[in-house]
Amino acid sequence: MDTNDAQLENGVNPENNSAENNMASLLEAEGLAIDFPTQGEIRQGVIASMTPGQILVSVGTKSEGIISGKEYELIPTDELANLKLGQEIPVFVVNPEDSNGNLVLSYMRAREEEGWQIVETMVSKKDSYHSSVIGYNKGGLIVPVGGLRGFVPASQISFTRRAGMTGDTPEQRWSRMIGQEIDVCVIEVDRERRRLILSERQASSETRDSLKERVIDELKEGQIVTGRVTSLAEFGVFVNVNGADGLVHLSEISWDRITHPNEVLKVGQEVKVKVISIDREKKRIGLSIRQLLSDPWDKKAAEFQVGQLVEGTITRLTKFGAFARLTDDIEGLIHISEISEKRIEHPKEVLKEGDSCTLRIIKIDNDNHRIGLSLRRVDSMAYADMDWESLEGILTTDGDEAAKSDDKE
Repeated sequence: MDTNDAQLENGVNPENNSAENNMASLLEAEGLAIDFPTQGEIRQGVIASMTPGQILVSVGTKSEGIISGKEYELIPTDELANLKLGQEIPVFVVNPEDSNGNLVLSYMRAREEEGWQIVETMVSKKDSYHSSVIGYNKGGLIVPVGGLRGFVPASQISFTRRAGMTGDTPEQRWSRMIGQEIDVCVIEVDRERRRLILSERQASSETRDSLKERVIDELKEGQIVTGRVTSLAEFGVFVNVNGADGLVHLSEISWDRITHPNEVLKVGQEVKVKVISIDREKKRIGLSIRQLLSDPWDKKAAEFQVGQLVEGTITRLTKFGAFARLTDDIEGLIHISEISEKRIEHPKEVLKEGDSCTLRIIKIDNDNHRIGLSLRRVDSMAYADMDWESLEGILTTDGDEAAKSDDKE
């Protein structure tokens, strides 16, 4: 059986087959071979006509493709306004031939596909991309890259830009950055989840150490600046100042006694701090919140003076002395040498917790918030004049009160 007989047996007319081959050869020889589009392909086309709701695009075939319906609606208004006749644009082949025989195309899907190719190349080459901030959410900034919307988490925003953040809400922190230029690197691409994660920090030549060095050079001890709490620890809080973290030790947070910073502060809170130390060698910044607050001790201590007799209650006994409470929030120390005229080995030989006794103030240390008391000097003649004046004051006050009482009667 020859070749023609075999083709006839299989239902193929050898004459027709030969004609088709001859036609294909002729078209190819004349450069007229038709390159039909295939689904999912991206081609470069030329805009042939534009009407409301539809764009005709020539992609090199005898018929033109159309961008209409939802594919037309996906084109942002500003981009649509910039499209014009004769312009070359990328198009994605949605359907080579729909039920009406139309070649269905998509401009935005082509842009998106090109975008994924761009970001995948950026990952492999570790290239950076210049763009601008177009939006934000609670976690960071939205930045377009090659037609895609990428996300820059807060942790990946440059230290300099983060230093300018203020406010407690996302709107307060991020809204001012919309429209600002930004350089980013791609750090994660996931087409299936349509996930594109970017980093400004990796695209920036500025490092945490170099930024901290710059901030340390600019800061001066005693300077008052505004910062934001970045983390809490048992020993204190870290506050970001101009892009560099400084430490507010637990003792420098409040004048009141606290056991943990979370009693008065929270992460993200904006605070005013005073620069109290700068260690340029170790790159450490010491800060204080307490020193910008009025010291309640000053008002409380103003009620007392050296030489004054006061009533106190013994609260604690130690080897070196006894503590006595003078008011609800002020205690004084009776050093062991000020308890008795006789030599004693321990305060418990004379005092016990809960005892109430008359004491004399012998020292007031405002800087260290300490009051020195004495039991043995209560009857000291060195303070006789002061005691007499104090007694006269009490008697005068009592007499005035009695006179007022008599007048009323």
